Amino acid sequence: MIRDPEPSGFAQLAHFDGARSAAMPQDRLRAIRHGASALREQLLDAPPVRFARSFNLLRIPYPAWFAFTGVYSQQLLKPHMVHLLARTVLIQYDDFEGRLRTLLFTPADFEAGNETPYFKRLSEQTPKFLHKTIAPVYQTVPQALASCGVAPEQIDYITYDHLHTQDIRRWLGSADAPGLLPNARLLVHRQELANVQGLLPVQAEWYCPHGLDGVLAERIVAFDGSIQLGRGLALVHTPGHTEGNHSLVYRTADGLRVSSENGVAADSWTPLQSRHNGIRRYAQATGAEVILNGNTQESSNDQYLSMVLEKTLAGTSSSHGFSNVVPSSECSPHWLFPGAPTSHLWGETSFGALARP
Repeated sequence: MIRDPEPSGFAQLAHFDGARSAAMPQDRLRAIRHGASALREQLLDAPPVRFARSFNLLRIPYPAWFAFTGVYSQQLLKPHMVHLLARTVLIQYDDFEGRLRTLLFTPADFEAGNETPYFKRLSEQTPKFLHKTIAPVYQTVPQALASCGVAPEQIDYITYDHLHTQDIRRWLGSADAPGLLPNARLLVHRQELANVQGLLPVQAEWYCPHGLDGVLAERIVAFDGSIQLGRGLALVHTPGHTEGNHSLVYRTADGLRVSSENGVAADSWTPLQSRHNGIRRYAQATGAEVILNGNTQESSNDQYLSMVLEKTLAGTSSSHGFSNVVPSSECSPHWLFPGAPTSHLWGETSFGALARP
């Protein structure tokens, strides 16, 4: 199923070609499951990535209505906000040409990201003395890298499952200033890149204005479909939350991990296992096997298919019974917003050993 590797050391994946083209949604679902199962077996045959570690960055208040789409639609009493804990993931791996590479997944520049229209209005409506209480910062991306001894120039690629709230200029630089990651290039799905250049109002609410302005073209690598970066590491196109959404997939010693913001909690991919009554009862009543993170819902059918793809690809953990899908921003309890499900919290994770230069 892998086509010839590209000169950059990537390989194109064909497992989902045509999987969404059937007229009947149930036929699309079957095709997605089939492709995900095949890709899972292929990636399980690969060695683990050399190193993978996630780092807590900051907490973000987020409407519960968006976080668990549909769950609260028939409830009179419902939480207004939950808290999302945003993380970045550092991965070292060998590409298909045998070169050691370092990838940074979802490195948030949260200071620039505050210009995202939705969060800018929320900030303006909240007294400044409460900002650090409501949205506490644990560390910055440079601090996370320094904590494990990785120099900024070691980063080869950065990527985001989608570009909501992201401003890339601090990392890659622009005409006005050099970037903090001098050798890094952005890996982005071609459709996501096209969307950023011509957003509709419902999309623009969640994108940081001018987040790519002035970034040199050679620092951006656009890809189509799904790609494998090396043995045991892939970016899989999972449209729906945005049209160009993709999920990070990497091999670990105990299986596969998949990460995106299609959902925001372990419960999102395994709702029948949830100890949160609202989520579990909603899944029982509707037959839904996933719960969407739906702040934009560019295509809810596609997002549903993508989340089934993710959970099929990731498999189920033998230790806790939830899918091995780790939300890139995880809904977690906080004293101000206690309504978050707590069935399983991933927290910070670490696998393998970091290769020193």
